[in-house]
Amino acid sequence: MGYPQPLSRGRRPQIDRPRPTSVHRTKGGPVSGLPMVPAGGNLAEAASPVDLARTAKDLARRHGFNLAGITPPDHHSAYRRYREWIAEGYAGKMEYLIRRPQVREDLRRVWPETRSALVVAMRYRPQEGPEKQSPAKENPAKEYPAGKIARYAHGGDYHKFIKKRLIRVLRSLKEIDPSIEGRSYVDTGPILERDLAVRCGLGWAGKNSLLLSRELGSYFFIGALLLNRDLPCDPPMEKDHCGTCTQCITDCPTGAIVAPNVVDSRRCISYLTIELRGPIPRELRLLVGNLIFGCDICQEVCPWNDGAPVAVEPRFAPRRGTSELYLHELILLGENEFRDRFKGTPVMRSRYGGFLRNVAVAIGNAGGEASLYPLARALRHSEPLVRGHAAWALGRIGSRGRLERFRRILEARLYSEQDEWVQEEIELAIGEMLGSWNPSPEALK
Repeated sequence: MGYPQPLSRGRRPQIDRPRPTSVHRTKGGPVSGLPMVPAGGNLAEAASPVDLARTAKDLARRHGFNLAGITPPDHHSAYRRYREWIAEGYAGKMEYLIRRPQVREDLRRVWPETRSALVVAMRYRPQEGPEKQSPAKENPAKEYPAGKIARYAHGGDYHKFIKKRLIRVLRSLKEIDPSIEGRSYVDTGPILERDLAVRCGLGWAGKNSLLLSRELGSYFFIGALLLNRDLPCDPPMEKDHCGTCTQCITDCPTGAIVAPNVVDSRRCISYLTIELRGPIPRELRLLVGNLIFGCDICQEVCPWNDGAPVAVEPRFAPRRGTSELYLHELILLGENEFRDRFKGTPVMRSRYGGFLRNVAVAIGNAGGEASLYPLARALRHSEPLVRGHAAWALGRIGSRGRLERFRRILEARLYSEQDEWVQEEIELAIGEMLGSWNPSPEALK
């Protein structure tokens, strides 16, 4: 067994893309009936909460957001589902999601002055996704396999960028009413952003647990600006537009989507390659394939992403460091080289050792005798996490090709390895190659 089999998409469900009519949509031109903000910045005082809500959403559009809506601060039904998700252990080792879960019950527990929240979305789909890469054509001399990272990680880190845009919106609102205060959150605070977005009609929760929009698909970021003003809220999206489609569930390589709208993070490739700090479970390594940071499979197979609009924000355009991801080069990166290459991108989230761990697994899945030298180097890495996964990769490749050199390298390292977990990985790798471990005489000298 090697890479996960190519996605079997079959006949894709037909979807109806109705034209957006809700007043909170900010795609395209001005929203119907919305008092426009003068370009010169001399904002007229809002006459009513209704006008202020409309102005807030128009300001969001002017600052680059594609969708915007207003929602109330409480979300009890989503909180109950969240507690059930935590109780099932689906959060894995993400302790920041488990600590003080009650804070997520109400936005007023995050910031007591909250009366409503402006929720926004900004698309990030790049012009050409990573699936456009063709390593054999781009670098035929090396013939190295390439890794793949999630689309959102090809550009700059979105957290600070979107947060700054939300702060600009708040400043503009304060020009209208200096007493307005707010707090901005972008995938960092203890709030349930997806539920907030559903409650103000930005989209619905797909079976892959991501927010889906009829206009944007699912390739977009969500942010929230908590406000100390009681503003009229937009109606929630009541209808689930996924219908009977289960493409994301059936095509998930690891079976992480255990039920519609329920993801077991412990099996999700995004969790395994980003959030997990320790070893990737052995039974899941083959299923990771060549994914070295995140995973887009459940989005790639979603019919709502067929023809989804690409990002126009330059910050989300692919960077040089996130292209040409040749695995045999990446595994040899020093820590400073890793930082120089991926500085300012979401890839930094995986940390240096975690990233090399992912690369080692991808090399093991890709195979090839050219892997010998870079994996032998990785087997001497200072971090046990890297050494252990390099051992797995050597054993995986060696077991497929019965390559004696791979076995000798593992046996030699076993003699000098001090870390017990790495020793176990080496022994298992040798055992996989031989069927039962029988070290060569050189390893016992």
